[in-house]
Amino acid sequence: MPYLLLLYLVSFLDRTNLAVASLGMGKDLGFDKAVIGAGAGVFFLGYFLLEIPGTLLVEKWSARKWIARIMISWGIVAAAMGLIGLPFLSGIDTKTQFNGLRFLLGLGEAGFFPGIVIYLSHWFRYEDRARAKSFFMVSIPGATVISTPLSKYIMSHVSWFDLSGWRWVFILEGLPAVVLGVITLFYLTDRPKDAHWLDSDEKAWIEGELDKEREARTSEGGQSIWRGVLNPRVLLLTAIYFFGATGLYGLTFFLPSIAEKMKGTSDLTQTVVSTLPYVFGCAAVLINGWHSDKTRERRWHTSAPLLIGAVAMAVSVLFKDNLAVVVTALCFLGVGLHAHYPVFWTHPSSRLTGAAAAVAVGLINSCGNLGGFFGPTIVGKLTAEKGSFDNGMWFLSGCLLAAGVLSAFLTPPKTAKLADA
Repeated sequence: MPYLLLLYLVSFLDRTNLAVASLGMGKDLGFDKAVIGAGAGVFFLGYFLLEIPGTLLVEKWSARKWIARIMISWGIVAAAMGLIGLPFLSGIDTKTQFNGLRFLLGLGEAGFFPGIVIYLSHWFRYEDRARAKSFFMVSIPGATVISTPLSKYIMSHVSWFDLSGWRWVFILEGLPAVVLGVITLFYLTDRPKDAHWLDSDEKAWIEGELDKEREARTSEGGQSIWRGVLNPRVLLLTAIYFFGATGLYGLTFFLPSIAEKMKGTSDLTQTVVSTLPYVFGCAAVLINGWHSDKTRERRWHTSAPLLIGAVAMAVSVLFKDNLAVVVTALCFLGVGLHAHYPVFWTHPSSRLTGAAAAVAVGLINSCGNLGGFFGPTIVGKLTAEKGSFDNGMWFLSGCLLAAGVLSAFLTPPKTAKLADA
C-alpha cells in the first residue's frame, strides 16, 4: 500500500502540476485561461481511449507489467512538457505542442487508476476495501499539497541552462515516474499466491475469502462483461463520477490562479490558500473510508461529502471578499471533493466480479473522467469571457450538487453477506 500510494502521488503530481506551471507558461507562451483550461482538459480525452482495455489487461494479464509500462510512458511525456516552445520545435505551433503532449499524457496514463482499483480487489475483501482505498486515494489531495509549494519553489529557484522555472517543473516532476516504472517491474506482486513474503496459510486464507466473494458475485450474474457495460448501477456511478470529476478538476487547475487574484495577499498566503483545502482533503479521505468500513454504510458516505462540497463552493463565491470565510469554505470544499472517493470505488465491486468489474471500473473512470475535460475547459472559457472566476465556481457547485443528489440513489448490494454494507 505505501508503494501504491507513492505511485499515485507521482501520477497525480504530473497530472496537476500544470496548475502552477501555467502561471509562468502562460506569460512566456502567450496562453490565456481558455487555452490552459482546454489543454488541461485534453488530457482526459486521451485518457478515455485506453481506459477499458488497460483495466482488462490488469485483470487478465499482469498488473505489475501494465502499471510499469504506464509509468514509464507517462513520465517521458510529462517531462517533455518542459520542452514546449523551444527553438528546435519552432515548426510546430505552441498550442499544438501543448495540446498534443497533454493528449499523449492522458493516453500514456490511461488504465492506471482503475487498474489499481482492480488490483486492490485481488488483495482486499469487500468489507476492507474502503479503508484500503483511502490509504491509496489520500494521494489525490496529497499530491496537490506537495505539488503546489514544490512547483512554486522550482519555478522561483531553478533556471538551469537558461530554461524558465516552469519548464523544470515538468522535467523534474516527470522523470521520477520513469524510475519508479522500472522499479515496479521488480517490486510489485500480482496476486497473493505470488507473494513470497506471505506464509502459505496466509495465502490460502486471503485467496479463500476472495474466492467466496467471486462465487457470490458470479451467482448473481456479476461476471459477464456485458454486465459491466449495461448495468444501470454502473451508468449511475458513471454519471456521479462525471459530475464529481468536473468539480474536482475544474477547481484544481485554477485554484492557484484564483489565489493569485486575491487582493492584498502575499505569496505565502496564496500558497496556503492553494494547499490548505487539500490538507483537509487528506484527513477526510482517511476518516471517511475508515468510518464507512466500521459502520458498513456506503451510500451516505458517498453522497454527504459531495453535498458539503457543493455548499462550500457556493459560500466561497458569495463571500469572496471575506478572506477568512473563503479559506474556511475552501477547506470544507477540500473535504467534499475528496472524502467520497474511497467509498465510491467500493460500489462497482459490490455486485460485479472478474471481467465485469474490470470493465465497469474502466467505463466509470474513462467516461466519468471526461468531467476532467469539461470542468477546466468551461471554467477557463467563462473566466476568459467574464474576467472573473465567479461563474465558473457556480457551475462547479452545481456539478457537485448533482453528484451528491445522484449518490443518494446508490442502494446496498443484495448479497446476504454484504447486505448491510
